[in-house]
Amino acid sequence: MTFNPTANGSSSLVSPDISAMPPQSGAPLKLGVMASGSGSNFEAIAQAIADRTLNAQINVLLYNNPGAKAAARADRWGIPAVLLNHREFASREALDEAIVETLQQHEVEWVIMAGWMRIVTPVLINAFPRRMLNIHPSLLPSFKGNRAVEQALTAGVKITGCTVHLVVPEVDSGGIIMQAAVPVLPDDTLETLHDRIHIQEHRIFPQAIAVAASQGSD
Repeated sequence: MTFNPTANGSSSLVSPDISAMPPQSGAPLKLGVMASGSGSNFEAIAQAIADRTLNAQINVLLYNNPGAKAAARADRWGIPAVLLNHREFASREALDEAIVETLQQHEVEWVIMAGWMRIVTPVLINAFPRRMLNIHPSLLPSFKGNRAVEQALTAGVKITGCTVHLVVPEVDSGGIIMQAAVPVLPDDTLETLHDRIHIQEHRIFPQAIAVAASQGSD
């Protein structure tokens, strides 16, 4: 573990130690990223690839809201973006069938849920067994599901954070790949705590992808 002060005076505890990650080798991982909103984690991953701290390529971005800012971010990076509006599908399974088909068309190996605000089904999970990752704004197994940051504030905890984990049918219950702890400050609001958690999400998500891929190849 490492104790890392951040620029705004808060601090984080990251496990496993991202400063000790070995160099990545071999063919780049072929990623498909799924996002519903601003796409800040998508961009953090794209930037890590550009900086050569993640040996990967993003083959496609999938988004489900027509107004999602993630699509504009993908355009700036020259990455194909495909809209699959969940409102146009009769069921979650039908949406996931379309997602699987699109990911396979783009030769995706790893599926990265970076702010995908829809519950996925075994239709998608089984198509990419142990090759789907999600990021959640809490230290799982605490505060699963929606409003995780609000749950932490309501509970009065002194430390929360974020978790990258494997995706399984039970929500926010897959194997933990990486976590970063974030202290809850006395004057924190929902917005300020969200913002500091996002900083840590952007730090650990690219490295967690590399860790998960290395574990999957063992």
